[in-house]
Amino acid sequence: MDEHKAKRLGEVLIGKGLISQDQLQIALTEQKLQDMPLGKILAHLGFATEAVIRDALGESLGQESIDLTNIVIDEPTLKFIPLDVARRYRVLPIAFDEGRRVLTVAMVDTLNIVAMDQINALIGSDIVLKPMLAAEAELVNAITQFYGFELSVNGIIQEIETGEIDYRSFQAETDEYSQPLVRLVDALLADAVRRSASDIHFEPESGFLRVRYRIDGVMRQIRTLHIGYWSGIAVRLKVMSGMNIAESRAPQDGRISRTFFGRSIDFRVSAQPTTHGENIVLRILDRQKGIVPLADLGLSQAALATLYLLMARPEGIILVTGPTGSGKTTTLYSMLNHINDERINIMTLEDPVEYPMSMIRQSSVNTAVKLDFANGIRSMMRQDPDVILVGEVRDEDTAEMAFRAAMTGHQVYSTLHSNSALGAIPRLLDIGIKPDIMAGNIIGVVAQRLVRKLCGDCKVARPVTDSERRLLGLEAGVAQGVILHHARGCKACDNQGYRGRLAVMEILRFTRAMDDLVVQHASRRELERHARETGFVTIGDDAIKRVLEGVTSLDEAARVVDLTERLV
Repeated sequence: MDEHKAKRLGEVLIGKGLISQDQLQIALTEQKLQDMPLGKILAHLGFATEAVIRDALGESLGQESIDLTNIVIDEPTLKFIPLDVARRYRVLPIAFDEGRRVLTVAMVDTLNIVAMDQINALIGSDIVLKPMLAAEAELVNAITQFYGFELSVNGIIQEIETGEIDYRSFQAETDEYSQPLVRLVDALLADAVRRSASDIHFEPESGFLRVRYRIDGVMRQIRTLHIGYWSGIAVRLKVMSGMNIAESRAPQDGRISRTFFGRSIDFRVSAQPTTHGENIVLRILDRQKGIVPLADLGLSQAALATLYLLMARPEGIILVTGPTGSGKTTTLYSMLNHINDERINIMTLEDPVEYPMSMIRQSSVNTAVKLDFANGIRSMMRQDPDVILVGEVRDEDTAEMAFRAAMTGHQVYSTLHSNSALGAIPRLLDIGIKPDIMAGNIIGVVAQRLVRKLCGDCKVARPVTDSERRLLGLEAGVAQGVILHHARGCKACDNQGYRGRLAVMEILRFTRAMDDLVVQHASRRELERHARETGFVTIGDDAIKRVLEGVTSLDEAARVVDLTERLV
């Protein structure tokens, strides 16, 4: 994009109040250094999203733009442009009007004359080309989705089996894609990202290597490979993540950053020695999916309203509880993103920082320089913060410093390991926090779990049974008209019956009466009775509500939340 067009794009964004003059100047300076399109630099710097830039660029060029996230393309339309041309010129055929003989294509650069000439030569002179502007990440993802996955794991394995592998070349920085085992690792990483997995497990057994992904919170076996591949794969993963390839008897940690489908993906890597060799697990950190607007978390309107109420309190501590993988970090980041504003100073101390966020000062715990949670909070207090996020309250020193920050006029967010919102009170007592300190300083406690959503294309309706009626807490007469849904499985959901997840929550808001009960060492039963009187909805009730709405199945709700106490 030339300088004149770049300025036009910048003027449109400034005119809409989406970026400031300073941000545009920074991006233009960076553009001279990197020779990249201005829109790409603005997105990379976090000044604007790709979707916003796409629409603004379309406006500045007088070009229509398109959102590719929810489009459907039929197979005959795709045949107009071969896959290699689509990839080379970043173009995707999206619709063909037979009557008017018009082919609509999505492009990253609608002014690319070479690409337009090439496409016109392919489709013939009798068809009119209608280009529409698309965001690059969306377009790359759509090409992969509609044309099929580029890297064939089977093809790479066949290539390995017919040739000799040179393990020494795995550390070479140049021409790395010439090695089939290197491409096999990339294929598995890309495949996991494509399937929206949260973790990849490489698990060596005595005679084979098991590869499993965690998708929607559930482990799924994807491949079994010959054990002979494992040494090469392990070395490659260690090289990529900066681990010591000569060390195989001690646990190691590392990090990988790669670009897949047009977006940057980070992998947190952990190697653990086991009886059959090193077990390597990669946690996938997709920045695009990690920070979700609060309204898009799938919460009920009542839960969302209560969360907004908690965040409106100027000082105090908000705790989010739940087991590993229950979405605590995503919820906390969504809450911070909601209040993130240039008028307030937000600081975080995490172990480690998972998703970089603009305007937020993020620090990682570092034991090598004695930066633990307690010392980190003490240091942050001297940085004039308004809001502090502490990764986890895990001991008395951390809890004491977090509550001290809350008592001195700061809003503090943190996570705590407890099974329920009410369970946070005895947990804090166990850590060493006195009831007098808790009272008046806890704004609220959020307990959450993630349940899988039923696939909308194949879920099956059926009447409720007698045992299910008791679990649901329904009267016999009322239950007659109740319909439940269960999973079946189809192509759209990869025959799993479920697609995506949503959070079920219980939010305990601390009132003055609740504070008094805590000071008086009230029993859990008394605390729950008072909480219910003020509108408290348990996580079990929230899960059952989603079952009755047909969003998830009773089996899935029972897998994640203990529903047996409802039978008492």
